[in-house]
Amino acid sequence: QVQLVESGGGLVQAGGSLRLSCAASGRTFSNYTMGWFRQAPGKEREFVAAISRSGGGTYGDSVKGRFTISRDNAKNTVYLRMNSLKPEDTAVYYCAADRQAAADRTIVPATEYEYWGQGTQVTVSS
Repeated sequence: QVQLVESGGGLVQAGGSLRLSCAASGRTFSNYTMGWFRQAPGKEREFVAAISRSGGGTYGDSVKGRFTISRDNAKNTVYLRMNSLKPEDTAVYYCAADRQAAADRTIVPATEYEYWGQGTQVTVSS
């Protein structure tokens, strides 16, 4: 079992920045590919970013150039730095994890992640 706890959400004005954190516990963090997803009211869950065990990142088209995913294996934590925030970024943001043998693989489909956090709300005002 892996437990994931997100933090760092809140209310921010358009153009502002936030950094989300996801703390993992229960297993060897470095063995897991990590991802961030978001879900706005009335919409499907959307892929935001993923990071491989080796640190390579993949991003959804709507956040490329604005968001950065990173990980600190010593702290068992994955981060999502969000810059130039827009009202359409408003959503609940979820952290996800999946154990992977391949060090350089990132995962995009939500269905492939085994573990999920409870989410943190991000609200961007115009």
